[in-house]
Amino acid sequence: MRKWILAAAAAAVFLLPAFGAQAQIVIKFSHVVANDTPKGKGALKFKELAEKYTAGKVKVEVYPNSTLYKDKEELEALQLGSVQMLAPSTAKFAPLGVKEFEALDLPWLFKDDEAYAKAMKGPVGQWLFNKLAAKGITGLAYWDNGFHMVSANRPLINPSDFQGLKIRISGSKIADQYFREVGSIPQIMAFSEVYQALQTGVVDGCENTPSNYLTQKFHEVQKHITVSYHAHLQYAVIVNSKFWGGLPADIRSQLTKAMDEATDYTNSIAKKENEDALEAIKASGKTTLHYLTPEQKAAWQKAMQPTYKWAKGRVGQEVLDLVAKELHIEMN
Repeated sequence: MRKWILAAAAAAVFLLPAFGAQAQIVIKFSHVVANDTPKGKGALKFKELAEKYTAGKVKVEVYPNSTLYKDKEELEALQLGSVQMLAPSTAKFAPLGVKEFEALDLPWLFKDDEAYAKAMKGPVGQWLFNKLAAKGITGLAYWDNGFHMVSANRPLINPSDFQGLKIRISGSKIADQYFREVGSIPQIMAFSEVYQALQTGVVDGCENTPSNYLTQKFHEVQKHITVSYHAHLQYAVIVNSKFWGGLPADIRSQLTKAMDEATDYTNSIAKKENEDALEAIKASGKTTLHYLTPEQKAAWQKAMQPTYKWAKGRVGQEVLDLVAKELHIEMN
């Protein structure tokens, strides 16, 4: 019943433009991280620019830190129209039947931020967004949040160090696989529940970017963090297609401009935000940071390499070929 009430309320928002040019259009933008992160700051920048460029005809309400919905709930809420805009990690689309996005989670796929940015601005990013259309979702932009670190209450230096550890993952089966390759036990868990799970020992460790470790205080309940940068974290900014298509053309154009500028802003600050967060974590003295030697990194890469072969059955050959062509790499 609650879902239908929310959907009906959201439908009323869709109809606002039709009942008079003066009616204000409300966009509810929900996400699961803190305001003081690249995604959080990006959402607030979009709000600022959207309201400015539409001269107040659009009001953007930003709901951070899972205040409206947790990870598993937010996509359904978007499809029902209970919210209009989200920025989930791309790993979250598999439950909708769009597993191809998980190709982006392959370990050691992007050699640096520039390689990632080029791929997402090119055919790879657009091809993936096209897959969402049948789900009533329109992709607007990709937001960067850099590379993952990994943590536990014991040092994670060699692949064997993962043996038997319960590691929280966001839901990607690719991440599930590469952690299994090193002997750990992946656990899917909502982002909002991770701190308590680490604190109480429900899980032994997790992976995430420096900015998320800092703002969620994961570093305070993990004795060791390995600055491995073994996989990349990116978000897809998406909107309910019915809502987006029902907007007046001029409003949609102004919002597109706002999103383009907010995206440039978000992606420009992501690297520095993570660098600053890593320095803050180091300065806190609450955890020990470990850096892999070239030999140790090579051992991790070798241990996780079978994930690429396994991925063919999960995400399909087409997207793997597309990614390989764009990045000029061999998948196997």
